[in-house]
Amino acid sequence: MDIAEILTVWLIPLLTLSAMEIVLGIDNIVFISILSSKLPEEEQAKGRHLGLLFAMGTRILLLFGIGWVVTATNTLFSWSDLGIHLEPLVGKHDFHEINAVSVRDIILFSGGLFLIWKSVTEIHEKLSHHEEGEKKNGKKASFRSVIIQIAILDIVFSLDSVITAVGMVDEIWVMVISVILAVGVMMAFAGPISHFVEANPTLKMLALSFLILIGVMLVSEGVGTEIEKGYVYFAMAFALLVEVLNIRFRYKQKGRLQEKRA
Repeated sequence: MDIAEILTVWLIPLLTLSAMEIVLGIDNIVFISILSSKLPEEEQAKGRHLGLLFAMGTRILLLFGIGWVVTATNTLFSWSDLGIHLEPLVGKHDFHEINAVSVRDIILFSGGLFLIWKSVTEIHEKLSHHEEGEKKNGKKASFRSVIIQIAILDIVFSLDSVITAVGMVDEIWVMVISVILAVGVMMAFAGPISHFVEANPTLKMLALSFLILIGVMLVSEGVGTEIEKGYVYFAMAFALLVEVLNIRFRYKQKGRLQEKRA
């Protein structure tokens, strides 16, 4: 096998898939970072690493169960078979997608609802200062509960990621290596991202809002009415850019006030 063939068959697909896994894993990192921040400080790094290892393990297991992953997109049942006729409500164009229900649809729908519920709960705690009260009382979330919540969402994020990988690459070892590389990169940046989010409460609120939006996208995809991801990700990137500029402005303003006081 010559160099050109190695690049075409192995290296380029490996790098492309690894990059895709990292991009798809960003929301997973944010979710893990927010949940692990509820742990005692000495357990937070352990929680992040264990959460990412769960994500890697789930994806590798799904890759080796590739036959099941492929059949997960097959129709499990249809609403019309159950006597529920949706065509008058949704029209002929989207009827087939909404009428047919697969295992993947059920997982995405339930996972999206869980993500929305968890994010809304976190926002409510921030707004009601519940977390501040917990810190005063010395109470923290249990390590087990945090890991269980991370594991649940790992399944949802991993399933969609693996289905995409199966459509891009034929060799399973390329998929496995790309997952390991992606998780390694995420582990390296999970700590700094977590600390940065924790140090900037408004950014944490924005991240939770992003997770609600991702949850809505998962629910929508689960019912067969997929939202155009490009527009959503552009809006999220724009909102993040504005927040970064706000953070930079606040830091400069704080520096000027300290100089005046000195």
